[in-house]
Amino acid sequence: MSVSASRFDHPPLTPEELAATRKPFRAASLLPGRVFHDPAVLAWEVEHFFARDWLVVGRAEEAPEHGSYFLVEVAGEDIVVVRGRDEELRAFHNVCRHRGTAVVEEPCGKIVRFQCPYHAWIYDLDGSLVRAKHLEDLEDFDVKDYGLVPIRLAVWQGWVFLCLSDETPPLEASLGDWMEHHARRDMSTLRRAGRLEYDVKANWKIIAENYSECYHCPGVHPLLNRLTPYDLGGDWYPTGPWKGGWMPLDEGYDTMSMDGGREGRPLLPFTTPEDDRKILYHILWPNLIMSIHPDYVLTHHTWPIEPGLSKVYCDLYVTADTLEAGFSVASALDFWDLTNRQDYHVCEMQQRGSASRSFSVGRYSNQEASVHAFDIMVADRYAMDGVRTSRGRRTGEGKVRSRRGSAAAR
Repeated sequence: MSVSASRFDHPPLTPEELAATRKPFRAASLLPGRVFHDPAVLAWEVEHFFARDWLVVGRAEEAPEHGSYFLVEVAGEDIVVVRGRDEELRAFHNVCRHRGTAVVEEPCGKIVRFQCPYHAWIYDLDGSLVRAKHLEDLEDFDVKDYGLVPIRLAVWQGWVFLCLSDETPPLEASLGDWMEHHARRDMSTLRRAGRLEYDVKANWKIIAENYSECYHCPGVHPLLNRLTPYDLGGDWYPTGPWKGGWMPLDEGYDTMSMDGGREGRPLLPFTTPEDDRKILYHILWPNLIMSIHPDYVLTHHTWPIEPGLSKVYCDLYVTADTLEAGFSVASALDFWDLTNRQDYHVCEMQQRGSASRSFSVGRYSNQEASVHAFDIMVADRYAMDGVRTSRGRRTGEGKVRSRRGSAAAR
């Protein structure tokens, strides 16, 4: 992405455009089309969002024992996450301090120490430089000054977060009430039971907006809409950098799968009578999508590649006990593969259409307050003025209705 650094010095939208999106959602306008297409906008977002905020990059169990590691890319940086001899996880730029060569090549594995494949500089698992040949007579050289460059890392409920900026507050302070919202859950016991991968020809924000509403569900997702009717449920109103809500399962269905059944899987240990008939949807800024089901947790990680291209990893998690017992997740994975492909098809259509010279900024329907909630997170960060925009409530929020036609607020 070759965009001049000078383009990073000002927000990508005009004050008038920002004000239009930050209005209450029944008066607000959608984000302008160029934020989905302009390379300079994406470069600004990478610099101000992905290079500054805390990002989930994986799970702690991906590096289960000392010497085990995995590679990730964040904001164009190649990063290695490794478990040290003291069992602590650490992250480093995957860059030798000699000539800049990557010190590991494989995406994951286990090592005794890091050894640069070029000139054999050797680093311990804590990043310190252990040995480098033919440096004995150098002036003003101390191996203590040439360890791998560290990156801030924190773990919450098994999720590994990285932050490239030293100026960003610690994870707990940055996430606000996200941790409190999930305090009754223990997701540290989750293990990945399946993964789906997609290259989506759409901007990362279009994918997040799509996830934020079910206005499209009757026409795009007939099966999903049968399991969880599109016009039922409610939203949360957090103070942290996240948004979300819930939708009720209709009568006769127990989870989101091809037939609405759990294939024998037990409920998650933190599922309560309050939410065993609900699907709980979240977006944690900027790019972690998390849905909590009665029997599994599903995440979508959306990573921008180009303005019109995103990589999405869809992971399904169950508890370690459920995974070891051999319960099938095939029907749930098939359901989400179907649903994802339906979603990404219309996302790609929006990406193409919003590039048209005929396209003008649209308005939110009364079913899209949650889309507005995501868009104002974007607009607030574009504005860089420290203001947090309040959001409105959608029509009919909190309804639960069975196919028999009774209605009640749960």
